[in-house]
Amino acid sequence: MIRKLVILALLSAACFISGGMLLSQHQDETLYPTPSLTKRMMLSDYFSVLRGGDGDTEVFEYCGDEGGGTVLILGGTHCDEPASYLAAYLLIETLDVQRGRVLIVPRANRSALTHNLQGEGHPQTFEVETLHGKRSFRMGSRYTNPLNQWPDPEVYLHSPSKQELSGSDSRNLNRCYPGRADGTYTERVAHALAELIKQEKVDLVIDLHEASPEYPVINAIVAHERAMDCAAFAVMELQGQGLEYSLEPSPQNYHGLSHRELGDHTNALATLMESANASQGRLRGRTDAQLVVTGRDKMYTRAAEIEMTRVPFGLEGIPLDIRVARHIEGTRQLVLAFNGLNAGKEVEFGGAPTYAEIVERGFGKFMHEEN
Repeated sequence: MIRKLVILALLSAACFISGGMLLSQHQDETLYPTPSLTKRMMLSDYFSVLRGGDGDTEVFEYCGDEGGGTVLILGGTHCDEPASYLAAYLLIETLDVQRGRVLIVPRANRSALTHNLQGEGHPQTFEVETLHGKRSFRMGSRYTNPLNQWPDPEVYLHSPSKQELSGSDSRNLNRCYPGRADGTYTERVAHALAELIKQEKVDLVIDLHEASPEYPVINAIVAHERAMDCAAFAVMELQGQGLEYSLEPSPQNYHGLSHRELGDHTNALATLMESANASQGRLRGRTDAQLVVTGRDKMYTRAAEIEMTRVPFGLEGIPLDIRVARHIEGTRQLVLAFNGLNAGKEVEFGGAPTYAEIVERGFGKFMHEEN
């Protein structure tokens, strides 16, 4: 009897601990917007069906004193790509907009931050050093939580193209654009984001991503054909600064991606940025919070030596600071290029640290705590 009670007590403790861990994945990290913030909205303001669910997510609006264009920055489309949402968090906590508007959705697929891929061995959280101590952030998944959308079909039929994709892509936000009001959970999130773009008359969309070091589209800006001039000028400026970026055209026969469908189905110029993240790669070794932050991995160092990676990968790895810095500088140059091509619709902002400042000090040193 005593043995049974002990086992029962241990099982109860395990359930209590695992339940607490599960609930913690549903609690958004606190963000500390700058005084430049003019409005804090929800995605459900543009599509009420999402209200109150895991797909409903915050939209931060920053307006300058002078009129101009509107830029939308999306982080967290894929929540196992932490530089994407951390760059968005950093902008929220540093941005000072003087002209035009900047809209930021830091957790585009918020549901994907409520779980992670256990089979990948990803940590649930990782920590970043700030001037105020360490801040903990969640590591999410590439896909919508199956608690919100299940089961996956054997084949996902993209709407409206009718292209056949992998069944799991039905939970991949970046395969579900432009979305459907009466579609799956993920398609409804995509539909809401498209509605935000239409209703707010967004001029430029910048979708932030990461990819494995062996992925062919890496350290790149991908652009819809209408956004190609803007992206080309940005890439030339970035290369002039000594930063390696490639310019990639959005494929016309591959559907569901933000740069393809948002460019086709809204008036916005649609772009996407990729940085190199070893914690996503197939060739990585031990996967833990240290790998997420430092980007150091001896398996990838060896892979680079035998030319199996698309980017240089030495003993120093590709740390989170560099990946966030690339997104911040790429965003800055895309906006500057947009300004040069669209007189009267300029978007001007300051506050965000430069690439060199982030690399020297770490992006966490520019994040803030509540006053």
